Amino acid sequence: MKRVIPGGDKYADIKAKLRELKLHTVCEEARCPNMGECWGGGDGHTATATIMLMGDTCTRGCRFCAVKTSRAPPPLDPNEPENVSHAIAAWGLDYVVLTSVDRDDLPDGGAAHIAQTIQLLKQKTQGKLLVEALVPDFQGNRDSVNLVAQSGLDVFAHNVETVERLQRVVRDRRANWRQSLGVLTAAKEVGVQVTKTSIMLGCGEEKDEVIAAMRELRAHGVDVLTLGQYMRPTKKHMAVSEFVTPAAFEAYQKAAEQMGFLYVASGPMVRSSYRAGEFYLKNVLNQRKEAAAASAVEAAADVATGPEPVAVQL
Repeated sequence: MKRVIPGGDKYADIKAKLRELKLHTVCEEARCPNMGECWGGGDGHTATATIMLMGDTCTRGCRFCAVKTSRAPPPLDPNEPENVSHAIAAWGLDYVVLTSVDRDDLPDGGAAHIAQTIQLLKQKTQGKLLVEALVPDFQGNRDSVNLVAQSGLDVFAHNVETVERLQRVVRDRRANWRQSLGVLTAAKEVGVQVTKTSIMLGCGEEKDEVIAAMRELRAHGVDVLTLGQYMRPTKKHMAVSEFVTPAAFEAYQKAAEQMGFLYVASGPMVRSSYRAGEFYLKNVLNQRKEAAAASAVEAAADVATGPEPVAVQL
């Protein structure tokens, strides 16, 4: 598994703009192998970067993650929602992914900060920008989940990361399968149209556990699933238990598609914010918006014309 070293004009422009506005990306913090591809664009695709909100320091310490951790991260930057929305609106993107660190030190887990950023993005782009938000579990707090879910986003994403049995092995002790499943379900219950999650493979899971996890996710209304190979960031992190074959990834994808997921991305280099799904989802979301608009026009026409007159014989 190899990737081209990041470079090129688009890559340099995005990196310079991010540094100028003191913004962070999960691409850099998590050492994503697809950074050069996504930032550099190519193949007719828009160059994209996944913006990481609320700083570069997380309050949790998952064994797979390269993001810095601390019990007391620096305070939130109150200008970040404005800076992020200004930068993204200026880039002229049509689809953006926002993510964040966990901030268990904040009463709402940072939900208001995330929601404000989404609302400003929608305002500055006249609602044309499609926004995907990959959010924390907010310790299962429904008020926080609802605040983000009802902020105007288009895709609500939260990663379960691994199968149920390995949650305590892979993730921070404050995270768990049921809590994450509850977050995804809660978002759907308050009207989110598309929910999304991701599973890393190569952490010690069994095939039947992956199939069972996918089946349960679909039963709880999750629409989009990504499956990728776990790759150890440093020797201090959890070791890779297995390098899953491309054939196995393909088999998982077919199984997931048969379960009825709206979209599935499955492959060794796939990550939860990988751009391959963004363009498919963009088309799906735009089609849904057009259908909703057409239905609204038809409903308005029916109200204007009123019911057909009924003939009455005397």
